Amino acid sequence: MSAPSPAVVVDPAREAPRQAAEHDRPRPLSATNVLQTIATGYVPLIIATLVVFLPLLWMLLSSFKQPGEIVTMDLKILPESLNLENYATAMTTVPFAQFFANSLIVTVVGSTIKVILAILTAYALVFVRFPFKNVIFVLILVALMVPAQVSILPNYILIAGMGGKNTLWGIILPGLGTAFGTFLLRQHFLTLPPSILEAAEIDGAGHWRRLWQIIVPVSVPSIATVALVTVVSEWNDYIWPLIITDRPETMTLPVGLTLLQNSEGNGAGWGILMAGAVLVIVPILLVFAALQRYIVAGLTQGSVTG
Repeated sequence: MSAPSPAVVVDPAREAPRQAAEHDRPRPLSATNVLQTIATGYVPLIIATLVVFLPLLWMLLSSFKQPGEIVTMDLKILPESLNLENYATAMTTVPFAQFFANSLIVTVVGSTIKVILAILTAYALVFVRFPFKNVIFVLILVALMVPAQVSILPNYILIAGMGGKNTLWGIILPGLGTAFGTFLLRQHFLTLPPSILEAAEIDGAGHWRRLWQIIVPVSVPSIATVALVTVVSEWNDYIWPLIITDRPETMTLPVGLTLLQNSEGNGAGWGILMAGAVLVIVPILLVFAALQRYIVAGLTQGSVTG
């Protein structure tokens, strides 16, 4: 026969304030909670979304408009018809296919090399012992803080002296080092448990095998984040390709828009320019939409301990 459970003694002096607090707390669906949620959550979210989305929507709608619908005193939000004439004109006025191929080559080659170098550098900074390792990391942080515009003139003198002007490798070469990717991957590698590497070391695995068979598979979100940021940066890069190229054969898409603007400089060309801008951003938006789920996972990986 089980012993009777002891009686629970409730202190009225302590219970009264708790009951009063629960009584004063607003219900989940009360008007106060609903208004606070809307004011502090939905309203800022809607405003931020509109700030980002409305210019893109206006650009898309303008790409279907005729000149009279854009340069007018009467605001017309929707185009009269979904006419693809602006897109056809944009693709035939300038060598758009060549621009697209150049951007694709620069983005794929440059991003691949950048990500690989970031992985190798971050691994060395964390798992390889060598002199002045911390000094090198500090220099990488300094490079992360220095604006890219500072190195434009030295890079131009170097690349032009090497014969890289108006070449794709001349566009790719100066930006192969990525301080951001190295920093992000180093911080993530520091959070990995040493036990997995110790087990691999006992099995006789060297640095190369440990990197590609252990470190990389468990770091996919962080590596995907670095890859996505790098791809977007390479695709949208404008200043350096504009400086190092002046021939259509080696121009990328952002620089090609400048050439399109120069050929359609009057008011009648706004719809054509908007069509060209849509053609430039659609591929990178598709890539971003496919990989954006890795951003939060990659940036927060290792931030929770326990």
